[in-house]
Amino acid sequence: MKICDKIGLVLKSKGNRRILSIAPEQTVYEAIQMMADNDVGSVLVLSGDRLVGILSERDYARKVALLGHASRATKVHEIMTTPVNFVTPEHTVDECMAMMTDHRFRHLPVMQGEQVVGLVSIGDLVKWVISGQEHTIQALEGYISGAYPA
Repeated sequence: MKICDKIGLVLKSKGNRRILSIAPEQTVYEAIQMMADNDVGSVLVLSGDRLVGILSERDYARKVALLGHASRATKVHEIMTTPVNFVTPEHTVDECMAMMTDHRFRHLPVMQGEQVVGLVSIGDLVKWVISGQEHTIQALEGYISGAYPA
């Protein structure tokens, strides 16, 4: 579990997680309800199988709540972020973290060709890096204490 590992490995470690998505014609209320029900901070916006946007809690806060719009009357396509930055399973953890930091977003779709194969959050990537550091620390402690196999 290293920072140079591929995002495909991160997705595998997350297990078989379904990809939450909503259609652009649905209401923002439905999207926010879906996020709350699933305890997530964003949903992908798919038109059929095609990724057309991403909707985050930040989009809602800035484009609906602060502007006094009604979430039940506002359509997802009106406030979603588009175009969507995405990566492939071949991108590395550090490349994704840099992209997220540079562009100030917390969720990154993973695409294989035209198909969405996953979504990683900054939390997923931080957990990956911390886990790798814990393994390194344990190995170093074993080496120092003499328990490291020679």
